[in-house]
Amino acid sequence: MISGKFKPEWNEKAPVPGTYRSITKYGDPHYFKHPSDAWVRMMQEDFHMSDEDFTVRINEGNEKVVLNRPPSLKADQIKRLAGIVGGDNVAIDDYSRVKYASGKTTEEMLELRKGIIREVADIVVHPRDKHDVQKIVAYCNQERIPITVFSAGSSVNFGCRPVRGGVSLVISTHMNRLLEINELNQTARVQPGMYGPAYEEALNKAPEMFGTKLRYTCGHFPQSFEYSTVGGWIVTLGSGQASTYYGDAYDIVFSQEYVTPVGTFKTLDYPATATGPKINDIMKGSEGCFGILVEVTMKIFRHMPDNRARFSYMYPTWEAAVGASREIMQSEFGKPAIYRISDPEETDRGLKLYGMPGIADKFLTMRGFKPMQRCLCLGNVEGDQDYTRLVARKIKKIARKYGAMSLGGYAARKWEHTRYTEPYMREDLGDYGILIDTLEAAVTWDNLHNLHKGVREYIKSRPDTMCMTHASHFYPQGTNLYFIFILKMDDPDEFRKFQRGIVENIQKYGGSLSHHHGVGRMIGPWMQTHLGKEQMDVLRALKKHFDPNGIMNPGGQLGLD
Repeated sequence: MISGKFKPEWNEKAPVPGTYRSITKYGDPHYFKHPSDAWVRMMQEDFHMSDEDFTVRINEGNEKVVLNRPPSLKADQIKRLAGIVGGDNVAIDDYSRVKYASGKTTEEMLELRKGIIREVADIVVHPRDKHDVQKIVAYCNQERIPITVFSAGSSVNFGCRPVRGGVSLVISTHMNRLLEINELNQTARVQPGMYGPAYEEALNKAPEMFGTKLRYTCGHFPQSFEYSTVGGWIVTLGSGQASTYYGDAYDIVFSQEYVTPVGTFKTLDYPATATGPKINDIMKGSEGCFGILVEVTMKIFRHMPDNRARFSYMYPTWEAAVGASREIMQSEFGKPAIYRISDPEETDRGLKLYGMPGIADKFLTMRGFKPMQRCLCLGNVEGDQDYTRLVARKIKKIARKYGAMSLGGYAARKWEHTRYTEPYMREDLGDYGILIDTLEAAVTWDNLHNLHKGVREYIKSRPDTMCMTHASHFYPQGTNLYFIFILKMDDPDEFRKFQRGIVENIQKYGGSLSHHHGVGRMIGPWMQTHLGKEQMDVLRALKKHFDPNGIMNPGGQLGLD
């Protein structure tokens, strides 16, 4: 029975420390964002669920973590590692070994909620500084002990799983400070374990904290911003939501310092060089396979929030929205910071979920913006005041050319308000056997519609499965398609098979295997097919050079072994 007035009793308690749920919960353990009434109605309709289906939670993961798997390291090896960092900075208890071996994939959530434990570390080590890291890497290389780097644990591709045991090296516990701001060069030297909010706050308050004349911003704001780190952004080649203007992690790195089994090195601090292939570029996206990032110098940007110009438009069709977006990105008058276009399914579901009244729907329809055809666009422009005015005006002109209607800045403001909190609903949905996950792929303009259609057809071929898609992170040559799929499922094996099918179809229809989530071990099996043997041989040669004994994040990361 569906009453239309029923409200589930969502969990309002922080997970009990030491439980599986305390590992799988997204973000702040004390923060909750529950699905709205509209969300519940939508799931009841699409998944044929009654009110009663939302009265019994399943596989909550409230049980205490029990491993029953002793460390495989020798007592003297554990003692030696403790001697390097201090006894307070090592752990071999069951909970720590599981917690620091887990990311935030849906598959991990499903398994841990059922008490299924895959790979774990033998020991968890929290280095105090880069000198500790040097000693740990040297000793582990000598003893052939695997090292898997762990920072925030926000990986969605099994990037922090210690497949071969050994050391889980937790960078974020101590190595989490902004060390220096060079205002002349407009750069910041920062430790890799610094979380996004702390980094941004320090830059915003640079005059008070570092004596600078101006305030700054990092320019990098992924959805995981609140619970991801600077180092994680770099080694997985992440992209913030404002990357269209500021660039992605690849673009905003100035120089890096790495500890590897064959030595420590720092790349050069120059705005540009012509001294052969750049090691600075090679190390970006290396995902801990070549070495450990211990310090990074980042480009920073002037913080001018008062100049921000927000906009939102409704396009009559997906084709019109894509055409306008391509023209905006190729016109060379400047670029917006945030820019997103939602396909018809995401647009219409979003309008319902965020409470668009029936009268507004009728008005849009009367104006030619029909359900399951219309597409929402939203974004903002940042920078100098004259620049933001120019770019916003140019965007408006092109949008009108493609038949769009301006909705003002309300939709963009509303999206900004919730952009970091949407993932918090995952726990609530999981309690009732509903899964929400994403996969993304870069694509050129000439193949965008083919990829969008092909991948959506595969996802929708599974009965009772939602697929909402938007394009974000734009370039003159193309964009990124973000596929969000929601389904009712509780079987990890069934989910794994379905997810792999999506990856295979992304590849089949010419999308990149990843745009900003990295590779990890989840995408690794497709890497050689995607890049070709010749390019993979280059990566394997680099791996062999930096890590001749194969101790750095082994077991399928980047598809290297």
